[in-house]
Amino acid sequence: MISGIPFPPPLDSYQDGGQGDLWSVLAGRAQAEPFNVVASVIFALAIVHTFLAPKILHWSHAVQHRFEAELERVHGPDFREKIARRQRQSIPAAILHFFGEVEAVFGLWVVPLAILLCLVKGPAVMRGYLDVGVSYTEPLFVVVIMAMAASRPVVDFAVWLLGLVAGKSPVRWWFALLTLGPLLGSFITEPAAMTICAVLLGREFFGRGPGLVFRYATLGLLFVNISVGGALTHFAAPPVLMVAAKWNWDTAYMMENFGGRAVAGIVASNVIYFLIFRKEFGRLAEKAEDDPAERGERVPFWITAVHLLFLGLTVMFAHEPALFIGGFLFFLAFTMATTAYQDEIRMRSPMLVGFFLAGLVVHGGLQGWWIEPVLSRLGEYPLLVGATVLTAFNDNAAITYLATLVPNFSDTLKNAVVSGAICGGGLTVIANAPNPAGQSILQKFFPNGSIAPGGLLLAALAPTLVMLLFFALPR
Repeated sequence: MISGIPFPPPLDSYQDGGQGDLWSVLAGRAQAEPFNVVASVIFALAIVHTFLAPKILHWSHAVQHRFEAELERVHGPDFREKIARRQRQSIPAAILHFFGEVEAVFGLWVVPLAILLCLVKGPAVMRGYLDVGVSYTEPLFVVVIMAMAASRPVVDFAVWLLGLVAGKSPVRWWFALLTLGPLLGSFITEPAAMTICAVLLGREFFGRGPGLVFRYATLGLLFVNISVGGALTHFAAPPVLMVAAKWNWDTAYMMENFGGRAVAGIVASNVIYFLIFRKEFGRLAEKAEDDPAERGERVPFWITAVHLLFLGLTVMFAHEPALFIGGFLFFLAFTMATTAYQDEIRMRSPMLVGFFLAGLVVHGGLQGWWIEPVLSRLGEYPLLVGATVLTAFNDNAAITYLATLVPNFSDTLKNAVVSGAICGGGLTVIANAPNPAGQSILQKFFPNGSIAPGGLLLAALAPTLVMLLFFALPR
């Protein structure tokens, strides 16, 4: 332990200057603060848990089926009418289901982390880190923006806007949602764009019954495109937000250095996947089509305008929780006053995603001891690829934040690390903050209501490589 240094120790407190071979630096930092290793092992176990989550859900369903089969054997085939619903739930199955919820994984692993931190460092250090050392602004913002973006007036407005381009064709809907939707994220933030695109993909595309491989391909493409599509401005993508003020990047800089590559990469990836699945598109086009613009009673424009105003104010105050949470309470009051044109504001998905991200930032805040020396030893192209790979195992905003701590970073290396972070943002659910929102909304379209991490990784790999190719081009 480093005497007199707060926890976790600032990177400059190790007094190694980041110099020497990598393993010597890591060994020295582990010796100086042994809890570094404990925190990273817990984080690694949480990552493994996310990959096992679909299997755990499968086990929970199997346990529940066996339990119901036993009830039927004892009480007869009409046991559901004889036994209350709560008594038909297997407790072991319920527990397994809880542990199989991907959104709960990182929050669950905060518990052993907090217990060990309390035992090793003391209650004051544990409370200080969880209460003061970690910022929960981003998880709170995602909860609020998800709930607002999924409201009926906002979704109906997005349907109308995108419908001007998409018409009734599933091919054009697919292109519009995977091209214009992600680019829209540069202006309304990536979490809002992810929510709107996922809701509309579920309504206008997944609901048409595409094949499982095609569903995974679309999901992987959505995650990658959202991660890259927010890079046209300096305020919408979490990994860019982490460095914009520190490195004096503005929207003009982002447009010049990232905008063209982002648009080209998104269009190229979409075209490649379209060519691969063109037969699947043909099959979908043969199905009866429903005009989304005629669903239900139209929402008056003034109500939609108020919702968009709330959405804009939330984005404006994205770094001030007291303001955007207070605005959210006014938003809820407005929806209650206009109930006739509202659907129920569903908070389950936003709350689960917020819980996921809160757990992720708690764990991610303790990984700088090894990520910083890894990044500082890479050249431009190794850094581009390295940041992409690291992003798959840690939130890309954490990767870019840690890059700001590396001294003497050239503009070339700064561009490389941010490029890698946004290119790798679709490889896993934990790679980019909006991904859990997309997963939460779309997982019902996958077997057992669960998205397999391996399937997502394979689906996102091709568009990730395409993005890397465009961002590796000389500036």
